[in-house]
Amino acid sequence: MTTQQSFEPEGGSDTRQPDTLRVRPLRAAGNVFPQVHYPRRTLHAIGDGFLWLAAIGGFICIGLVIAASVFNISLIMFKTGSMSPTIPAGSVALVREIPASEVGIGDIITVDRPGNLPVTHRVTDIKAVDNGQWSLSMKGDANEQPDPLPYEVVTVRQTLGHVPGLAPVIVSMGSPWVLGSLTLCAAALVTGVFWPRRQGRRVAE
Repeated sequence: MTTQQSFEPEGGSDTRQPDTLRVRPLRAAGNVFPQVHYPRRTLHAIGDGFLWLAAIGGFICIGLVIAASVFNISLIMFKTGSMSPTIPAGSVALVREIPASEVGIGDIITVDRPGNLPVTHRVTDIKAVDNGQWSLSMKGDANEQPDPLPYEVVTVRQTLGHVPGLAPVIVSMGSPWVLGSLTLCAAALVTGVFWPRRQGRRVAE
């Protein structure tokens, strides 16, 4: 025989069905579900990066202009390899104008030649001449023979340093196709960065 036990609350049995459990949906804080726009955020991050690079490039250009006017510093591009391997063809050198009296043997200097392109070679001999001029004999590191004649100068441009392979990049920057492409890319990035951002959607209570 099986015995069954039952439990009845005080006041008699309760035959009512239990209330249905109601679960209220959770809502985000402020009743706003944030929307994630990964492509938009990525575009803004890329645009911000390019804007920072452009700003840094602008400051560098301003610094070069100030240095050129105050310290007589300029850039020289090497089209030939007469100074290879010290300065290979296609390099860009930073030079500073100095009096010819400050030049020493072994210095790499640039001398202007009337009617011809400047020449940048190494000094092999120095002699003082009249009227404050100096006679400089020069030779390219890659040349077997020295330059045919010495150069009589008052001032020269001394090489401070160089960057190999930069000359073709600078020359290409003057191409209309390159300038047009850079302008379009810059316009697209600026538009993407400053385009109004959409807000998240509100959820009705």
